[in-house]
Amino acid sequence: MNIETYKPGSYPDLPPPSGTVGFYGWIKKNLFSSLSNSLLTLLSVTLLYFLIDGIVGWFFLDAVFDADSKIECRKIDNGACWAVVSRRIGQFVYGFYPEAERWRIDITFFGMFLAFAPLLYPDLPKRKFLLWFSGIFPILAFLLINGGYFGFSKVEYNLFGGFMLTVIIGITGIVCSLPIGIALALGRQSKLTVVRTLSVCFIEFMRGVPLITLLFVASSMLNYFMPPGTNFSILVRVIIMFTFFSAAYIAEVIRGGIQAIPKGQYEAADALGLNYWQTTRFITLPQAMKISIPGIVNTFIGLYKDTTLVVVIGLLDPLGIARASLADTKWNGLSIEVYLFVALFFFLSCLAMSRYSLWLEKKLNTDHK
Repeated sequence: MNIETYKPGSYPDLPPPSGTVGFYGWIKKNLFSSLSNSLLTLLSVTLLYFLIDGIVGWFFLDAVFDADSKIECRKIDNGACWAVVSRRIGQFVYGFYPEAERWRIDITFFGMFLAFAPLLYPDLPKRKFLLWFSGIFPILAFLLINGGYFGFSKVEYNLFGGFMLTVIIGITGIVCSLPIGIALALGRQSKLTVVRTLSVCFIEFMRGVPLITLLFVASSMLNYFMPPGTNFSILVRVIIMFTFFSAAYIAEVIRGGIQAIPKGQYEAADALGLNYWQTTRFITLPQAMKISIPGIVNTFIGLYKDTTLVVVIGLLDPLGIARASLADTKWNGLSIEVYLFVALFFFLSCLAMSRYSLWLEKKLNTDHK
């Protein structure tokens, strides 16, 4: 029988006790490390059990998904009456867009994901081909949604509503406000007095006036500032105001990113003989955009949620559709179900933007680890 012998001081480390590592060790350390901690853990588990049991029962197990009225829902079960949503799901998604033409909205939304894919994911295969599609997509989307060309029937803007209206205003405002915000940030940093003054005045005015005031101006007064004969639809005017309002905040976020760049970066650019635009394109702006990603996405999320304010000027966004649904006597009193459904839509949309922001930050992170 061979017995291994070790020199003094060369004994191998013994494995840690099984109760101090792994899942069991984590539970013992964090949840049952003492008597008081154990009691709090057991109390919390008990409360969560009853809370989750009630929520799951109300949301799913005892819920009613098909009924013609609130009274019929209550006769079937006492859970959530999701029938108020299922009966009006078309209005929640498309507003009052003609049912026979809703396929155009479906194709547009599918094309929107294809158009954004090469912009959001630079490593995507066939990216150059998809970039061409991204460039012409706004024109295709306008022709499909608005109609009036190539045999498509024209749909008036007052029929737009629901989640479709929110996505149109939100996405258009986000896409258009970013380049305007970059231009305003550079203008505010400009050495040209006229450019700097105009940029500062625009930014401070837009930040100093409430958005709801700008929406009222867009709905009633904006046409007075246009050339004679010009008549923008209210949806276009609202998108313009949302874009300008968001651009002012994005400009300040990007300006903060520009000011965070060390002075040595500019000195290195001067030493290499780069002019202003080369320095901005290759050195200043890429670093400022990377630094500003959290703030930019935060502004985008705020803009997306602010689209609910259009209800005060007569546009039926999801909240407007929700209020119209609750005005029906058959569904009166089901505000919890209706507003939870709308809240879930906004939560998932904003969560997607937030998660993409985190992914982009990690991808562009060049710090030493």
